[in-house]
Amino acid sequence: MSVQAIEAAQAERNTFPLWVGLIVYAVMLAAGNRLLHDPDTYWQIAVGQWMVDHRAVPWTDTFSFTMQGQPWLSTQWLAQVIYSQFYAWFGWAGPVALAALAIATTYALLTRFLVRYLADVPVMILLPVSFLMALPHLYARPHVLALPVMVAWVGALLTAAERREAPPFVLVLLITLWANLHGGFVLGLMLIGPIALDAVLNAEAPARMRLMLRWFVFGLVALAASCATPYGWNSLLAARAILNLGEALKLIREWAPADFSFLGPIEAGVLLIVALAFMRGMKLPLMRNVLFVGLLYMALAHIRNADVFALLGPMVVAAPLAAQFGGRGNDVGLAFPQPHGLAVSVAVALMVALTAGAFAVNRYRPAENVTPVAAVKFLKERGAKRVFNDYEFGGYMIAQGVAPYIDGRTELYGEKFVLEHKDASRLLNPVGFFELLERYGIDATLLNRTTPAALILDQVDGWRKVFSDDQVAVHVRDPSARHTAEPKIKPASN
Repeated sequence: MSVQAIEAAQAERNTFPLWVGLIVYAVMLAAGNRLLHDPDTYWQIAVGQWMVDHRAVPWTDTFSFTMQGQPWLSTQWLAQVIYSQFYAWFGWAGPVALAALAIATTYALLTRFLVRYLADVPVMILLPVSFLMALPHLYARPHVLALPVMVAWVGALLTAAERREAPPFVLVLLITLWANLHGGFVLGLMLIGPIALDAVLNAEAPARMRLMLRWFVFGLVALAASCATPYGWNSLLAARAILNLGEALKLIREWAPADFSFLGPIEAGVLLIVALAFMRGMKLPLMRNVLFVGLLYMALAHIRNADVFALLGPMVVAAPLAAQFGGRGNDVGLAFPQPHGLAVSVAVALMVALTAGAFAVNRYRPAENVTPVAAVKFLKERGAKRVFNDYEFGGYMIAQGVAPYIDGRTELYGEKFVLEHKDASRLLNPVGFFELLERYGIDATLLNRTTPAALILDQVDGWRKVFSDDQVAVHVRDPSARHTAEPKIKPASN
């Protein structure tokens, strides 16, 4: 190959991550409303604005009426503040563009890592598969802002392992940033051990003890750095609250296990990996195998971890696959590709143009099925204070200044409370439903109009339906309400 051809290939390799990031950014802006389909986005922004207004982080709940004053830490405080300010400045276009930029940066960093090892074709196959597997969990929420930090952190750890070295201590700044953006930083700490063991096992025997000690010290420093948050070491303990939800986790869609009864992005990706492994006879070193299988298990156990597997899985296997099947060759080494200044300028200009167009159009709106605008307005006008609501409406209620019975902060409410709410609203325990109405002094309900609890209130004396649309129904206490109409019964045919 001529010198000119080598230089052209190198230039293409250097700019490839930029164009991947730009394409992902354009795609996410075009499908921006999809980023707003999660009801939690409402309360995330509201909590962020509360912190801006009060110049403090919350230590107790001030948003619901059922858990008012109970301990609650907002371990995603920095991401929430950033989202709230982008929303205040630009409306819904702000969070959409911010989340799209974070996702684009994530895939640019992933591409930058992969092209060090793998040839163009494998990279071009891995990237869309990764994107489609991650897509179900890509929303304008704090975890998305932490994704580029996660990829940068794991990429640096794996690079150090490939070099049979310990990571530089300056890297702990990433775990500090991650710890302030999202509680998933605990995973970053947990990955230090297996990646360190991978480095030690592949090092020369005389150097192993010294290398193990350096990784151990790095791990301790990273652990200390992760406590550099407004909550200190409590940020680490807060992760246990989610894991202690038990059966309640299964009620939250993103915490549900993968469902192979239908072929979704996660299921299709897993089957593709299995097929390729059998076809190509892929082999991984011990600890890379442990890492890959562990990440895969996380994605299968809880679909919210599909994006973690989709991003980190390819990074874990990149170097071993390049060694087994051939990659870019020894000339690549472990150097990261660096784009040329002109390419960066063009990419930035295109990104600015895309952003300006998105802001000018600004047709971004959260999904209507989590935004009961008219119903909440009606409740506010009536002065309702204690509203029994469906889970997915809690975020919007917080954003509108109406204290919910329950919302997306499941770790605040706990397993027993969440299960009671589910059983009551679905009438799995009809007596329990009416007991909850009395226990919490409920003066109104805001439920999906087809929810069993909403349907039965249509027939219960003392409750009157005062609002209904295609989506929700609102009932209020009214001692004078009487329902005397007999239910219609279809005569049995002879």
